[in-house]
Amino acid sequence: MARSQKVCTDVNNESVEGMRIGHGHFFQNLDGRSDHEVWRTEMALADAAEGLGFDSVWAVEHHFAGYSMSTDPLQFLTWVAGRTTAIQLGTMVSVLPWHDPVRLAEHICVLDHLSGGRLILGMGRGLARQEFDGFGVPMDQSRELFDRYAADILDAFESGRIGGVELRPRPLAPLRGRVYASSISPASAETLARVGAGMMIFLQKPWEQTIGDVERYSEQYRLHQGSEPPKPMVVVFNACHEDRSAAGDLYEQIVAYYRSTIDHYGFADPAMATIPGYEYYGNIARSIEKNGRETFARFLADLQPWGTPDEVIDQIRETVRRTNAGGLIVVSAFGNLSSEAALANQKRFARTVLPALNTTREVSR
Repeated sequence: MARSQKVCTDVNNESVEGMRIGHGHFFQNLDGRSDHEVWRTEMALADAAEGLGFDSVWAVEHHFAGYSMSTDPLQFLTWVAGRTTAIQLGTMVSVLPWHDPVRLAEHICVLDHLSGGRLILGMGRGLARQEFDGFGVPMDQSRELFDRYAADILDAFESGRIGGVELRPRPLAPLRGRVYASSISPASAETLARVGAGMMIFLQKPWEQTIGDVERYSEQYRLHQGSEPPKPMVVVFNACHEDRSAAGDLYEQIVAYYRSTIDHYGFADPAMATIPGYEYYGNIARSIEKNGRETFARFLADLQPWGTPDEVIDQIRETVRRTNAGGLIVVSAFGNLSSEAALANQKRFARTVLPALNTTREVSR
């Protein structure tokens, strides 16, 4: 069977091949560029990823704002599938409460067939109020909807049925073993473990809290699944340059990204904590009130590896050690980076950092 047709039912077999390193796509437009230019940049980055030695391509789901214009990650990944042969294709994440679960299961199934089983499903329950309002979905129901839809979709890829109907084409392979869910609030750990999903970590907390979340998730996974949990996937932003001053300029763009994150998610709004299922975010609002928005944005940016290639390699290794990560998703376009800067950022990481993290890959230069 050709590699492009191999059904990839386990994305955690990194012990032989080394770290699994994917490339992530946010489709961010903060500076008034045309949306078309932003999309062409992300398409070019995805087009280059396989040849540069990345294992996978990942796309987020967001709506209604320049914060991220990736409204249909499965559609984007279908385009990537048609232009690649081996690279895996991940959603980072598909937000389940915003979808009809039967229709979403069909879309997932079709992409899995088109790509020869290269899909990795990342799931989430959503966080931005305006996105819930835009879809007419009550935000206070997100946890309940996520729990139900996640179980229904994962079960469907084993039974072939969802919501009383049959999935056709029939599922190519189960999703369990290649499914992740984003985890920020502590209560998410039990949900992830119960449905059998791996943990996708966006670095947005002090390290001791992130480590505690991983430990809590691992305990819950053993309890619910009776086996060791899959290793987490960690999302990082790429601010690597041989010239440390230039690396500092890239770091400032990460700060710009996090300023936009505070605005998009309403992190400074204490009313977030009054929405059932989002009580944790009251802590963030209190931190911003105490320390200021800029301090919080820079705190988040400082969690990312940045600097010279050697510094980035060391910081990534420390991130992997702290989280017991099995893989990374590396984002190269963010903030106000131009198309040229984003493409150079991706290629520089592939040339200077990727070989040190995964010595078995041939990297095109």
